[in-house]
Amino acid sequence: MHVILVRCQLPHSEGLRLAAELFCAGREPTLRLHRAAWSGDGDLASVYGRFAKRTPVTATQLAAMAKQWRALCPAAEQIDISRLLLMLDVPGKSHGSFAARHYVVKTEPEDGWAEEIARWYDTEHMPGLAAVRGCIHAQRFLNQDSGPRSLACYDLVSEEPLGSRPWLAVRGTGWSSRVRPHFSNTRRTMMTVMG
Repeated sequence: MHVILVRCQLPHSEGLRLAAELFCAGREPTLRLHRAAWSGDGDLASVYGRFAKRTPVTATQLAAMAKQWRALCPAAEQIDISRLLLMLDVPGKSHGSFAARHYVVKTEPEDGWAEEIARWYDTEHMPGLAAVRGCIHAQRFLNQDSGPRSLACYDLVSEEPLGSRPWLAVRGTGWSSRVRPHFSNTRRTMMTVMG
């Protein structure tokens, strides 16, 4: 699956309008809206689009999309568009429920730790968190254009699972304790799903 992530600094209502303009109004006919989310702190909007076509998006196509976004919202403080490569997709315990929250952990593995961290994410961490009640979906992406390179994304029914005993137990394993110190430039963001 080819996914495009657009991150921009703008108000919530403007984020909804931009998502509708670019993803729903057919400006890019092979791109469909996958998820739009907004964080209350700093008015950061993240819009994920899923491509129907199988061919990868070129740098030229990416630049054209960035130009469209800037034309749609010249007042946006920053617009960052990246190609994401899906590495893991795990349905959660609450699969099929409405996703009210979108939780993202972005990080850059330290040199020499990328493979170990990917193995930890894929075999223990993300399947474990997906199995917690309240988690709808867990996905891991590699950002092909900007940092941080690793994105772990969780669709949640609410913020409550993050403080639950099962969630904290998965976060507190020995393997987690070994790999987490080798994350750098880590950013955690809880977002409200738009629309």
